[in-house]
Amino acid sequence: MIKKIAVKNRIKNPFKIIGISLVFFLYISPLLLVFLNSFKTTKEFLLSPLSLPKKLNFQNYIEAFSKMNYIRSFTNSLIVTVFSTLFIILFSSMTAYILVRKKWKINKYIFFIMVASMLIPFQAIMIPLVKLFGSIGMMNNVWALIYMYIGFGVSLAIFIYHGFIKSIPLELEEAAMIDGASTIQVFFHVIFPLLRPTTITIAVLDMLWIWNDFLLPNLVLLRPSQMTLPLSTYKFYQTYTVDYGLLMSGLVMTVMPLIIVYAFLQKYIIKGIIQGSIK
Repeated sequence: MIKKIAVKNRIKNPFKIIGISLVFFLYISPLLLVFLNSFKTTKEFLLSPLSLPKKLNFQNYIEAFSKMNYIRSFTNSLIVTVFSTLFIILFSSMTAYILVRKKWKINKYIFFIMVASMLIPFQAIMIPLVKLFGSIGMMNNVWALIYMYIGFGVSLAIFIYHGFIKSIPLELEEAAMIDGASTIQVFFHVIFPLLRPTTITIAVLDMLWIWNDFLLPNLVLLRPSQMTLPLSTYKFYQTYTVDYGLLMSGLVMTVMPLIIVYAFLQKYIIKGIIQGSIK
């Protein structure tokens, strides 16, 4: 019987490997094609878009780097993404802690409103939002954009933190308070370190969303000097639509920072998702 099961597992394993490899290839093939074509000239791309490049032509990257004002756009995206993510994590974790630990009657209504707000699509409120912020002089401002991202991002983060904090034993906080710790010290020295997997998961999800977002920066940031990478890539695309090699190199430089971040943090993301589902 054991031998039969072992034989069946041996038969199944090659099919699993083939299936996983096929799925992986389907996912990676678009990015791989963009990367390979970024080294080609436009003529070479039009003649053979699916073939390997004849030589590694880095001139496309040099031109795209210069014409996109890559350093400026990268810096703008970095500022917006980092500060938005940090504030979302800070405000959401502290808010979720208060909603869980303080037995105020209003807390359940606040939590319900937070969860309900996730159901409202951004497209439904973007015009009134732009008019409101324009009337008070907060358009064309990077910090106004960060403020909006905080508003749109805290609901989901509070929802995730809320479920995780409920699973933390109250005795840990009581022990810290007996030792003389204040509520703020308890949160930052006892609770917040325990939220590390969840925090990393939320950080990566928000970074992916904010870094790749096009619509909100396009509505808020009007000056070329304030363009984020998606806006700069879009303008670059409009200017060099027919120069495919140059365009592909610009796309690669836009997505590469996030791919690198995800590659380093993927084990924490998976760990956070698994722990969150168990909790």
